[in-house]
Amino acid sequence: MSNQQSKNFPAVGLPQAKGLYDPAYEKDSCGVGFVAHIKGERSHQILLDADHLACRMDHRGARGAERNTGDGAGILTALPYEFLARVVREELSVELPEPGQFAAGNVFLPVAAGERQKCKDVIAELCAAEGQTLIGWRKVPVDPDAADLGPTARAAQPQIEQLIIAANGVSGADFERKLYAIRKKASRRLRNDSSLQEAKRFYVCSLSTKTIIYKGMFAPDQVKPFYPDLSQQDYITHLAMVHSRFSTNTFPSLDRAQPCRFMAHNGEINTLRGNANWMR
Repeated sequence: MSNQQSKNFPAVGLPQAKGLYDPAYEKDSCGVGFVAHIKGERSHQILLDADHLACRMDHRGARGAERNTGDGAGILTALPYEFLARVVREELSVELPEPGQFAAGNVFLPVAAGERQKCKDVIAELCAAEGQTLIGWRKVPVDPDAADLGPTARAAQPQIEQLIIAANGVSGADFERKLYAIRKKASRRLRNDSSLQEAKRFYVCSLSTKTIIYKGMFAPDQVKPFYPDLSQQDYITHLAMVHSRFSTNTFPSLDRAQPCRFMAHNGEINTLRGNANWMR
């Protein structure tokens, strides 16, 4: 990007209202797909089928002036226990607890090392405050060249790491509530921290014992090549939801790259103005 482009279109966050553009009118109409085994049998094929489905929804997503910069796409799967147990053992020298006794989630973090460490320190503090055990962070492998990621998407690319937390004295829904509290408190503190130049790069894509999300400012066919994790044969799941974002009069942002954490939407239900209009 040129310096002029950088001034007019920030890599992170939205521009101020100017001319015909006003962030109050942002809205989406997205492409959604879901693949599942009705008997709950897990396989890598479910993930491959979901990726195929996402790529067939390319017309439902948007691209910028660069053909290789999309405004958001991703995939939600069940937490791949075997895959995570292997990579955490190999990369962190840690044995994961039994399924249900730990959570994992992908987190977008600042590129600047000092700001990234501050985000991690806050999460460590919140884990301790909630009485849960922070196992560690795994740097998620990414390959922007294999995904042919465009210049605008590369400019917005955060550091992506996997947060892993073990349950301590709780289980099931009680543990999920602890994770929710950690995620929400971290987001409120860090994304509104005026001392962080890259505050808006911080975003917890997901944090759960059940599901995990891989997403970004992609076109649908860029998700799988960007994340080598998704090509590992021991990454198995019984369900997958894919989502390709089409934004109308909007700018892309990392936090709104799809899919959502628990549900898929199509239309304006993700905006206050949209909800008010629907109620009328």
